[in-house]
Parts: sequence; structure tokens; C-alpha cells
Amino acid sequence: MDISKKPCDNFYQYACGGWLRHHVIPETNSRYSVFDILRDELEVILKGVLEDSEVKDRPAVEKAKILYRSCMNESVIEKRDSQPLLNILNMVGGWPVAMDKWTETIGPKWELERQLALLNSQFNRRVLIDLFIWNDDQNSSRHVIYIDQPTLGMPSREYYFQEGTNYKVREAYLHFMITVATMLRKDLNLPKDNNLVQEDMSKVLELEAHLANATVPQEERHDVTTLYHRMDLVELQDRFGLKGFNWTLFIQSVLSSVQIDLLPDEEVVVYGIPYLQNLENIIDVFSARTMQNYLVWRLVLDRISSLSQRFKDARVHYRKALYGTTVEEVRWRECVSYVNSNMESAVGSLYIKQAFTKESKDMVKELIDKVRSVFVDTLDELKWMDEESKKKAQEKAINIREQIGYPDYILEKHNRHLDEEYSSLEFSEELYFENGLQNLKASAQRSLKKLREKVDQNLWIIGAAVVNAFYSPNRNQIALDGRPSRGAHLSLAYRNTHSQLLFVTLSGTVFPAGILQPPFFSKEQPQSLNFGGIGMVIGHEITHGFDDNGRNFDKNGNMLDWWSNFSAQHFREQSQCMIYQYGNFSWDLADQNVNGFSTLGENIADNGGVRQAYKAYIQWLTEGGRDQRLPGLNLTYTQLFFVNYAQVTPSPGSHSHGFGGPTIGVLGSLQNLAAFSEAFHCPRGSPMHPKKRCRIW
Repeated sequence: MDISKKPCDNFYQYACGGWLRHHVIPETNSRYSVFDILRDELEVILKGVLEDSEVKDRPAVEKAKILYRSCMNESVIEKRDSQPLLNILNMVGGWPVAMDKWTETIGPKWELERQLALLNSQFNRRVLIDLFIWNDDQNSSRHVIYIDQPTLGMPSREYYFQEGTNYKVREAYLHFMITVATMLRKDLNLPKDNNLVQEDMSKVLELEAHLANATVPQEERHDVTTLYHRMDLVELQDRFGLKGFNWTLFIQSVLSSVQIDLLPDEEVVVYGIPYLQNLENIIDVFSARTMQNYLVWRLVLDRISSLSQRFKDARVHYRKALYGTTVEEVRWRECVSYVNSNMESAVGSLYIKQAFTKESKDMVKELIDKVRSVFVDTLDELKWMDEESKKKAQEKAINIREQIGYPDYILEKHNRHLDEEYSSLEFSEELYFENGLQNLKASAQRSLKKLREKVDQNLWIIGAAVVNAFYSPNRNQIALDGRPSRGAHLSLAYRNTHSQLLFVTLSGTVFPAGILQPPFFSKEQPQSLNFGGIGMVIGHEITHGFDDNGRNFDKNGNMLDWWSNFSAQHFREQSQCMIYQYGNFSWDLADQNVNGFSTLGENIADNGGVRQAYKAYIQWLTEGGRDQRLPGLNLTYTQLFFVNYAQVTPSPGSHSHGFGGPTIGVLGSLQNLAAFSEAFHCPRGSPMHPKKRCRIW
């Protein structure tokens, strides 16, 4: 804290100013917050359990340990150098920029549909066209094929065509591409040809810039009801011919990898209609050589981290321009993170045994019930919502399912499900690159196989060893964990994939074990801190079920309009207040204002979450709860609640906090809460007690 600051002037500085003063962003990080500290601590625990070779574990866990050791086997990785990558280039049709006479040897056989399908099904790279299997938004009990705009080589479309800092990132990206291509040509004993490499890779970047321009900005993709377009393959081919692109060949080639045949009446859901319309004018402008160069570059880019150090060194300048980081993550952290991401159930079982108790799970279940109950009761206070819509909202809130900590089966010795999950994987300590390829293929095929499977409503959508929490609309489910995933969540999503959209079209809340630790939660700390920490997170995730996107789904996770016209119109009016309020927050470092529209869902969740958690805490006190003070602090119970809320608020990129740091998330939600100004006796008209307040939930 910085008690020299006045809480009614800038509560974030008052509650967190000391932390900001004493912590610098590590050279390995592009940002730093309590979430990052907890992740660092979690990774230390995982390092210990993954390196423990004295205990003979079940097959799934042993495979995780082998994968970790293969990642840590730097001497072998250095010795093998680029050879593992060179071995797979022919498998994907060759990389023209690192070959002689590509057109004559491979060109005539080249088919874009099969190339895209190969990358999708064997390497989990959805390039040019994003095809994936997920729950049908309109029928959450079944899976369906989705077609969407793809991710790009760089994290955001803006890097491809804006000036200033983004231009520098683009130039660094091109230099990185050229450097890697030149290195591989040399390894293949090809003559040095700077002009050819420069020309080839410049065209690749030009193609990707066109693709970036064809995509729709994320802030324009918030309303899933306008994205969803279901059609059969005949209509898909008719509407998006793409200069002769054969959709049936492409989709069937992807599904053949898991022995699935297209049905005569197969339907797909197209999310990316504007993109596909724009792609029509791009797809035949560039040669097959440039297309193939681009497709293989996306695979190479993904595999750089599995190669020797000289390839990582080649990306240093680009990463510095992109993230501001000057130092690579230490090897063991990189390996822990990789294994946890790819074998989350196996690693989660190790973490739970080491650092989590069932007692904590039970206590969090009680907190969820209290916060949900407050949400239901609070609906009666809303004047902008009619009784019919309130009743439907109550039903949805009551039906929200939660996942807490971890799935039970990962600890059950006689349950073979955990081992079966990884039965197709056979790792070697000497073959880290190939182990990674196995993971990519297994992940892709696990997803594709779901097409003909019924949706498992009890499936865990994230691992246990994660510092995060999620709401999933298709499942109407909340989850607490410790790591980013697909959907409306509290922390930073590291991978810019369709997952960001998909989790907003799931339905449930998930709270993995990784987040169920101090300062968010502890059975030892005052309840004011638990309610202000994990209680706020619970309220935040519940409210995602009723934000500008979650409200489009019913209690069963189906995209259905359950709102009366009266309530829907008033929801939009209430939202406008918040859009305007947050749009007037500015971030001095970037000399720009927050986008109140694109951050609306997170702002709604922040405001609703802290309100519900506070009311649940007061209710707990009223019902006889005995809390404890913190020694050395002259703060009331309610003041402690708000201090911990400020201190745990993360700074994720998808939230408004990503534009202005956690400051804006804290200030906005507390300015709108009368209980805060009462707790700190803020006079009306002071920064933390404005004359006009916004409220939705």
C-alpha cells in the first residue's frame, strides 16, 4: 500500500502504490502482476514434482516427466540443431525459399486444400482458414464444424499496416523471417542468395498483410449472434468459391486424419463471413510458391522454440520489438510451462498432491453458493429489467455449474481415464522436437474426433495447475484454475487463437486449483480477503453469463434470445453508460483512451463481480460470521475487502486493464459502487465518489 495517497482520490495508488514502487517488470516479461507472481510460484512447485525421479508414477505422469526431461536436454537439442526441422520440410511439400527448383519438382502436385488440411490435422496449425470442431452455439449437446478467420504470424492484425511502433515490429518480423530462411539454406548447403530470400519473404509478409486486412477486428466480433451462420456444403461452396477452392476436398482431407467421413447433409457454421468474402480477392493474386512459403513459415515459426539456441537468438530482436523483453525465459520455466500446457491433466495430478487440499475445494464451493445467491437476490433491485426477464436470469444463474480445483479422476489410482488420455504418446528423452510434433498431432486429432461424439458436459476445459478462472456460455459453467484458456476469463490469454472467441461461447465457470491460493484464497486468512479475492473472481465469472455476449445464451448453454424487448433495450442503455465512462479513462503511457466498447464484457463482469462479492461478505457478517483484523493495519473489515480486491485485480490484455493497467479496472468498478465510498467516507464529487454512477447488474 501507499498510505500517503488518499483512498478517495485514487484508490488504486492507495492500495497498490507500494507494490508498484518496489516491483519492476522482469526482463523476461512484457507485464507483471500478482497473477504473474503466483504463476512463478506455481512453476517452482511443478519443477520440483517433474524432476522427482525417485517415485515410480502411473504411465501418464511418467510421460510428462520424460517430456520435461527431453525439453531440458539442451546438449542433445544443440547437437541435433536444425536437423529435426529439415526432416519434416519435405513432409509438408518443401519450403521453396530453402530449396532449389521448387516449382519444377513439387509445384504441379501442389493443392492448397490438401496443404491446409495437412497443417491442420497433423501439426494443429490452422493457417489461411480456421477449421475447428466445437459445441454448436445453437445446440450445446452436439459438436459442429466451424469455419472462421485465422490467426496470423504476429499477435495482432494492427502490426501489419499501422505506422510508428507497429511498423518497427513489422520490420523486425521480416528480418526474423529472412534470418531463419537464410540459416536453413546454409544448413542445406544451398548457395547464398540474399536477393531470392529477401524477395520470397517480403512477398510472404505482403500476403500476410493482405490476410490481416481481410480479417475483422476483435472489437467488431463481440456479438456472437451476428457471427453465427449455419449452412450446408453446397451453400458454402456457392457463396465462397475462392477462385476454385474445393471446400469438400479441404474438409474431408482434414477429417480423414481421424477416419471421419462427411455426411451428405453435413452442415458447417461460418463465423468469418466478411473474411471469406475478402479472401476471394487475395487467394489467386499470390503464386503457389508464395502461398507455400507462407504456410511452411507458419509451421517453422511455431517450431522455433523446439530448436537449438541459434534459432532462438534469431528472434531476439523481433521479440524485443514486439514485447519489450530483452531476456529469454530460463530454460526450466519454459519447459515446465510447455509440459503443463500439453499434459495438463497429468501435471495437474502432481500439483494437487503437492499443494492443494479437498478442504479448500469445499470452502470455495460455499463461497460460490453465497455469491450466486446474492446475484439472484440482487435481480430484484434492478428497475431496468422486467419480471419476465428477471425470472429467466434467475433460472440461468441457479443452473450455472461450477468446476473447482480439479477433476476427481486425475487422483483416482484405479481410474484408467488419465492414462488413456495420453495412450497414443510415446516420448523419448532424446527427441524433444519429435515429442512436440506428437503433441501437436494428438491435440488436433483429439479435437477433430469430437465431431461425431456427444458433448460431455462434465469435461474439464482447463488443467488444475493454472492461475485463472473462466466462464463458459455453451456449458453455463464457471471454473477456477490458474491458466489462460478459451473464453471469458480473468487473466491474460497468451495465445491469440479462436479460443478467445470460443470460451465466450461456452457456458459454465471453472476455478482451477492454481488460483485457489493467497492472496485470492486461503482457509487461514481473514474472510474479508477471501471475499475480496476469490469471491470477486467468482462474481466476475458469474456475471460473464450476463455480459454483452453471455446474455445471448440460455440456462442450457444454447444461443437463444430469452430477453423481452423492454429488458434488451434497457440493457443496451445501461451498457452505454459504462461504454462512455470507461471510454473517458486514458492511459498516459500510450497517450490513448480505453476502448469502452471492446472492453465492455470485462467491465460489466468487474462491476458485477465486486458488487456481488461485497454483498455476500456483508451477508456472511450479518448471519454471524466472525472475522479477524490484520495486525498493524487500522482498517475495518470492509476496507480490507476493498484493499484486497484492488491488490488481486490482474492486468490482462483483453480487459480494459490491458490498456491502462489494473488501475482502470479497479477505479471504474469502485466508482460505481456506493458501498465503497461509504466504507472510506468519500465525499460526493470526489474522484472515487462521482456524481453519476453506472450499474448493470
